[in-house]
Amino acid sequence: MADQAPVTILTGFLGAGKTTLLNRLLRHPDMAGAAVLVNEFGEIGLDHILAEAVRDDTLLLPSGCLCCAVGGDLARALRDLIPRKVSRVLIETTGLADPAPVVQTLMSDIMLMRHFRLDGIVTVVDAVNGLASLDAQEEAVRQVAMADRIVLSKTDLAAAPDLLRDRLALLNPGAPVIAAVKGDIAPDALMNCGFYDLDRKTVNVRRWLDAAAWGKAGAHDGRIHSFCLTFDEPLHWQGIGTCLEMLIGTRGESLLRVKGILNLIGQDRPVVIHGVQHMFHEPELLPAWPEGDPRTSRIVFITRDLDRATIEEGLLAFDRAAKSP
Repeated sequence: MADQAPVTILTGFLGAGKTTLLNRLLRHPDMAGAAVLVNEFGEIGLDHILAEAVRDDTLLLPSGCLCCAVGGDLARALRDLIPRKVSRVLIETTGLADPAPVVQTLMSDIMLMRHFRLDGIVTVVDAVNGLASLDAQEEAVRQVAMADRIVLSKTDLAAAPDLLRDRLALLNPGAPVIAAVKGDIAPDALMNCGFYDLDRKTVNVRRWLDAAAWGKAGAHDGRIHSFCLTFDEPLHWQGIGTCLEMLIGTRGESLLRVKGILNLIGQDRPVVIHGVQHMFHEPELLPAWPEGDPRTSRIVFITRDLDRATIEEGLLAFDRAAKSP
């Protein structure tokens, strides 16, 4: 819906530089009318630091602990924003948070879905300590794996090592990596991430379904798998939909992100699917296939403890069964 306010989730491990980035973003004219929800149990002096950057037309709301009470505190805070007609919402999670519960709240509350739409997940990674965090902390790995944009912070202190950039590319080859010096970055580089922006849908679909990039992905960091499945022949929605429902019901906790564009039998327009763990948006029709697109079905999966072969074999089996006389 046209009056839905876009929501950006800003995450990243402890000390990565989320607050610095948020401060710089809020000073930008393009962020006029934005609302900010932060974890009041975050870094010392967070509210004071944020208040210095907030414009008169920007609303700052502490939201409590997003990681343990997201279903209540976050939903209530967002409902309170509805009458204010904010231009967009930024949610800063604690450094130890899993972004998935925040996404699930946005995708499961019918009232919130009428007024807000998930625009994307922006993950801040420390160029100095990011590699160590990824080695030691599963939360840091999940934050990167689920990101739509990755911001490299503290690049004024040290250039990001090649090992870190390689690690980020392996965990999430579809997310652009953007360097920021002292949090200085234009909002436009981080906003409008997903296929939700009607004016930019075809552009974004191409970006996050770049098969060449995802083709390089495989199993990395032990439990995290990232890959793109491509199907040349049109798929049967009954088969694919049933298989996805089965995966959601039995292995939903392992589906960190699922984004896909489908060429379905009986449909001349592309169908977009998008989900996080147990929560999936209703399939959505794009206006048309991107110019020059091969019209193949491509589904990006970022999973934990769930390998490519299991998903691919299941989708093919259900598709065949649905096509059988």
